[in-house]
Amino acid sequence: MSSLASLFDPDLLRRYDRPGPRYTSYPTAPQFSAQFQENELREVAAVTNGDPIPRPLSLYVHIPFCTSPCFYCGCNRIITRDRSRGDSYLTRLYREVCMMSTLFDRDRQVSQLHFGGGTPNFLAADQIAEVVDVLRRHFSFAAPRELDCSIELDPRFISPAEIGVLADAGFNRASLGVQDFDPVVQQAVNRIQSVEETLAIIEACRLHRFRSVNVDLIYGLPLQTREGFDRTLDITLAARPDRLAIYSYAHLPAMFRPQQRIRAEDLPSPELKLDLLRCAIERLGEAGYVYIGMDHFALPEDDLAQAQSRGDLHRNFMGYSTHAESDLVGLGVSAISHIGASFSQNPRDIGSWEQAIDQGRLPVWRGMRLDQDDLLRADVIQQLMCHGSIDFREIERRHVIDFGDYFGDALQQLLPLQADGLVELSPDGLRSTSRGRLLLRIIAMCFDRYLPAHTEAAAPRFSRTV
Repeated sequence: MSSLASLFDPDLLRRYDRPGPRYTSYPTAPQFSAQFQENELREVAAVTNGDPIPRPLSLYVHIPFCTSPCFYCGCNRIITRDRSRGDSYLTRLYREVCMMSTLFDRDRQVSQLHFGGGTPNFLAADQIAEVVDVLRRHFSFAAPRELDCSIELDPRFISPAEIGVLADAGFNRASLGVQDFDPVVQQAVNRIQSVEETLAIIEACRLHRFRSVNVDLIYGLPLQTREGFDRTLDITLAARPDRLAIYSYAHLPAMFRPQQRIRAEDLPSPELKLDLLRCAIERLGEAGYVYIGMDHFALPEDDLAQAQSRGDLHRNFMGYSTHAESDLVGLGVSAISHIGASFSQNPRDIGSWEQAIDQGRLPVWRGMRLDQDDLLRADVIQQLMCHGSIDFREIERRHVIDFGDYFGDALQQLLPLQADGLVELSPDGLRSTSRGRLLLRIIAMCFDRYLPAHTEAAAPRFSRTV
């Protein structure tokens, strides 16, 4: 895409700004059921071991601890300054690793590892390296050149020297939380973070030859101004991260208690929030970044942009990925697995997770088996979210259906979107227009058979689409 400016249509964005899933999975997590338990997980894992070609594994490790609350945060985390809690957490995490690893044949190689949180670097760098070592003892890892090993980092709590320890452990990708460099905004969200310490970590990642560095920014935070956000973009683009995520702040204080510390009157007006998004899109376009989808941008030479160009980009709970043909194994509190035709999630509260581990059980809280309709719609939504288009004939070939007959209702729902210039429909497929690229969630919702069951009272479970 030569220019990202064509993505921005303020009138359409205002009209379609409504709650909706982010589609890191389909079906989405609200559909998971407590009827799916440990035995079901064991059964689906055994089925995947029988595949003629062994499917690789992607491992996700959740570290839930943070030393202080960021008021905007909606993640599952535990606020504590007691570093010993990390030690006890790892003791149980290693037991879970041991139990989970027995579900998979040793010929199934790990091609991707990601640490998320919370704040993964709540743990010391040598502790994180120890976790990787334990994982390597229980799972078969791919060769270093074929392995993506990534971690989310808070630059306030890690030193450049510790980046070297992580590199020695195998990490080659990092994602840094920034959100905004404006001191006034930082004070309002309880996250004071200097430019210098952030740039030092980016430089350390490059010194140790990380394949990519991602920076997270948020628009719509309290007390943000156009001038302040412009300065944040100046600093960020001068550092030239390989990837950028520009998230919309979702103010859901009824769901996330820390957000109750944010005064509604301090939030930007809808007009200013849209202006901040427009500013980010224009600046990234001028700097040569490619729009990947769902808030994510990358330099053209980055692996995500290359995967999108080849047509093998994938989306899961870890975000956009180049590892489409793998089963996701989640470890730790609240972690979600996607193994075969199933989803499963660990308990969100640490007490229940600990109790299951102490009793020698896999800590499965809820999940679901996917039926053929789920798999079909997941494929359609995956194509749309990753590539902005759907090839009807390819879907028909893979699932042995007639697209027009099967998705007649969805195609009817798409007609107003076509009239508004969000999509282009033809007998052979669907393609989002440049104006529709920022509203892929709206387009995908037309194919979601679970959404009509949601009442207005359930709408707050999803963030707004803009």
